[in-house]
Amino acid sequence: MAYRPYLFFAGDCREAFTRYEEIFGGDLTIMTGADVPGGEPPPGQADLVVHAALAHGDDLLMASDDPEHSGYGPDQRIMVSYDAADADDARRVFDALADGGQVTQELQQTFFSDAFGMCVDRFGTPWMVVAPGPDDR
Repeated sequence: MAYRPYLFFAGDCREAFTRYEEIFGGDLTIMTGADVPGGEPPPGQADLVVHAALAHGDDLLMASDDPEHSGYGPDQRIMVSYDAADADDARRVFDALADGGQVTQELQQTFFSDAFGMCVDRFGTPWMVVAPGPDDR
């Protein structure tokens, strides 16, 4: 069994996932309303993302645009957690995610991690970045 985050965006899913691909690497797949078989998409929805997936082996982050803009935002009682390889990787990823966003907890050493921090990226997605700690080495 696997649990996979599925994020919703208000029209900027392609931009967000292109940025995530730059930060994390991986294989990005994007399907728009125009790509859906079976007819024309509703007016104004041809360029909206109906499904995006960023894959790293068995790990998968998925998303779509919400054509109704149902009020999805950073205050959804959920965060996406990124497990960094080490403190340097955590710093690189944290800085990239926080760029243009808001830091909610500075990246710092804690009792459980060599580098832990939280931010909301410029697309409104809340993130936790965590590097291994003393007990994980």
